[in-house]
Amino acid sequence: MRPHETEQVGLAHGGAFRLLADASATGGTLGANVLALAEGADGAAPHHHSRSAELFYVLGGTAEFFLNGTLTSLEQGGLVVVPPGMPHAFGAAPGVRAELLVVLVPGVDRFDYFRALGRIAQGLDSFDSLLPLQERFDVHFLDPSAWRSARRG
Repeated sequence: MRPHETEQVGLAHGGAFRLLADASATGGTLGANVLALAEGADGAAPHHHSRSAELFYVLGGTAEFFLNGTLTSLEQGGLVVVPPGMPHAFGAAPGVRAELLVVLVPGVDRFDYFRALGRIAQGLDSFDSLLPLQERFDVHFLDPSAWRSARRG
């Protein structure tokens, strides 16, 4: 994949997904994207994946990860692997941008999910539109209250 061949999906406050490889392009082996987050922006509210593990590599900035109820910060070069079934959430640390390489193994075709998140960020759709699609995208949403509380400090 050459950089000019990737699709960009804009998010709030200048953040964006760069879609690298969907599962259908890798024989189901993996899915990959790069996620740029604005200062302090949430990347994903609490959720889990029942069929896949998710790897996060911090390319730049500092990211916060809420892993099974524990908040952890990682700077550039940090790595997190989330096994199937583990509740997790993530975002850029307060006052800092973050850029993450995200790999889902085995892959699930999720580019349409990221496009939907872009529409939600632009106010063109609501988060509730994703609720019926949780199984399709293997993104199972959880109560966000503990994540929000941990982020507020």
